[in-house]
Amino acid sequence: MPKRNRVTPFGAIIANPARGTFTGNRGILHNERQEIVVPYRSKAWIICALEFNGWHREIMQPGSWTELFFLDEATALAAGHRPCFMCQRERAEQFRAAWGRAHGAPAGPNRRKLSEIDAVLHEQRLTDAYYLWDKRKRTHPATLGDLPDGVMVAQGDKAMLWWDGALREWAPAGYGPPQPADPQAAVALLTPPGTVAAIAAGFRPGVHESV
Repeated sequence: MPKRNRVTPFGAIIANPARGTFTGNRGILHNERQEIVVPYRSKAWIICALEFNGWHREIMQPGSWTELFFLDEATALAAGHRPCFMCQRERAEQFRAAWGRAHGAPAGPNRRKLSEIDAVLHEQRLTDAYYLWDKRKRTHPATLGDLPDGVMVAQGDKAMLWWDGALREWAPAGYGPPQPADPQAAVALLTPPGTVAAIAAGFRPGVHESV
C-alpha cells in the first residue's frame, strides 16, 4: 500500500502509487506509525531534488522530516512550495532573483530574505483558521490569459495546468491532453500570486514529460 506522501496542486497530501519527480518537505508531519498527523510544521515549504550528494533516506523515519513527493515543479509551486537552497541552490537563486524582479526587492547582499518570501507564500496558500487541519487552499481570482505558462488553476475539484495557450488536467501520474480555453475566462488561481509574479518575471517552472 502506498504511503500518504504525494502532494496535489491543492496542497493536499494523498496516497498514490505514481512516482514523483521531486521531493520536498514541510517539517515532521508523521508519527511513529508513519501516519500524517499535521499538514505542516513550518512556513518554509520547500522543493527538493530526488538525488543529492549520494544521500539515501529511508522514508518517514522517526524524528526526521517527512518526505513529500510532487509530480513536477509546477505542482509543487501550485501547492505553495519553493525551491530548496541546499539541494537546489542554483534553482532556488533563480527563484529568489525572479521574485525580487517581480516585487521590487534589491539584488545582491540586500536581496529578499527567505523568511520574508516564506511568510508571503504562507499567507497566500492557506485560508485562515485556528486549527491546522481546518485551513484550506486559498485561491485567488485571475483572468486566464493574463497568466504565464506553468501556473495552475482550479476547475471545481480539478487542477488544471495553463501551458501554451491551453489547459491540461492534472493527475498524480501526469497531465491530460490540451483543452481549448477562453483567455478571457475568470479563473480560481491555485499557484500563489507571489509565485505567479516570479514566473512572469522569468522563472519558468519545470513540467512533467506528459506535457
